[in-house]
Amino acid sequence: MAQFFQIHPENPQARLISQAVDIIRKGGLVVYPTDSAYALGCHIGDKMALDRIRAIRQLGKDHNFTLMCRDLSELATYSRVNNQVFRAIKAHTPGPYTFILSATSEVPRRLLHPKRKTIGMRVPDNPIALALMNELGEPLMSSTLIMPNDELPLTDPYDIRELLEHQLELVIDGGFCGLEPTTVIDFTEDDPKLVRQGLGDISGFDL
Repeated sequence: MAQFFQIHPENPQARLISQAVDIIRKGGLVVYPTDSAYALGCHIGDKMALDRIRAIRQLGKDHNFTLMCRDLSELATYSRVNNQVFRAIKAHTPGPYTFILSATSEVPRRLLHPKRKTIGMRVPDNPIALALMNELGEPLMSSTLIMPNDELPLTDPYDIRELLEHQLELVIDGGFCGLEPTTVIDFTEDDPKLVRQGLGDISGFDL
């Protein structure tokens, strides 16, 4: 049975953030708010939790998972970016964007795209998500909470708890955080490629 924390969307309660991170460190699967939609999250090194995310979302082996990062320096630890790409990402960070990048050896192999060795990277503009990662001290392995055969993410924490309460350890209610997933941009080739148009504006990218 999933626990249910109501956390203030602008001033997250430190006690609840600490309890949430303790659940993540112990292998728990959590739902938490971002600046685009609710997401599933787990510890970066937890294979069982990752397999549970795959099962909930019915994801294939070619799915690009995302590391939710606190800042650009953390992003640079887990992915390879040249100066031009770094500047483009910096201009749109934090924000509702996921960047597909070549991964470094810091990323567990099971999180990578099996053929391309890529990983999604993102820095959200959401106080709760950032507080979780600051307390955790490392990226949070994440996936947008879009159920199989649905086109849009789940948005109501109470509905999420009712639907998934036996498959999660924690649902964080951070209020309404949007219907649209992130805009996804692939920076692994010479020219950036739009993979998915979501909430983020693409006018500042050379696409």
